[in-house]
Formats: sequence, structure tokens, C-alpha cells
Amino acid sequence: MSERLDFYKSNPDAIKAMMGLEQRIGKSGLEKSLVDLVRLRASQINGCAYCVDMHASDARKAGENERRLATLCVWRETTFFTDRERAALEWTEALTLIAQSHAPDSVWEAVQPHFSPEELTDLTLLIVAINGWNRFAIAFRKLPA
Repeated sequence: MSERLDFYKSNPDAIKAMMGLEQRIGKSGLEKSLVDLVRLRASQINGCAYCVDMHASDARKAGENERRLATLCVWRETTFFTDRERAALEWTEALTLIAQSHAPDSVWEAVQPHFSPEELTDLTLLIVAINGWNRFAIAFRKLPA
């Protein structure tokens, strides 16, 4: 497989728009570890090798536990994640698979108690952003280094 297009170079204005989302996410009150887990989980679901590699590496550098990274794809079957993280991961999966899930009320009811309205908006923006990045990387065959 080879890269189809360097989307960073081909349209800097498009990437600048995506970076605007990242700037907001960086200013949010969401914990860095939670942001890393959400990015990695969405990337796993979408099958984005470039993003899985990058976000697993970022999480490790930030001190994330190797055991949690290894079991993120089966988070429901472990006790390694907090209730807040579990709610965020469930919301991530529902929104990443939106065509199938339609963001069910049961998931909304599970996530809402763990986040303020501002945090829920930021969490949703984070999920929107990583799904966008995944689509850029997959469409243009961005490969891990």
C-alpha cells in the first residue's frame, strides 16, 4: 500500500480547519488520558492504522498503562477503566458507529451523569474530530512511519 495523497500539503486550509477543532479540544477540561483513550478507541473501530499507531504512542508517552492500552478494544470485559472513562468509551462507540447505533437513549443516559453539558459538547467534538482525522488518513492511505 502506498500513500495516495499528502493531505497536509495538498490543502493547508482544510487542515487548518481541522486544527481549529484540535485547538478547542486542547482548551477543554477533558483529561488528557481520556482524550487519548477516545482517540485510540475510535481509530481502532475505524481501522485507521496510522491513527492507532500515533494515539497508542502518544498515550504511552503520556504515561498510560500498557495493560489498559492492550485491553481498550475489550474495555467492557475489564475493570481497568473508571466509570467516567467507560461512559466516554460507550459514547465514542455509539457516535463512531452512528449509522448503526443512532446514538441510543440508553447510551445518552449512561454518559450524561459523568460529564457536564460543556464537557459533553467537548467530548462529542473530540469524537467528531478523530472520526474526521481517521477518514482523512484512511482515504488518502496515510501510513505509520
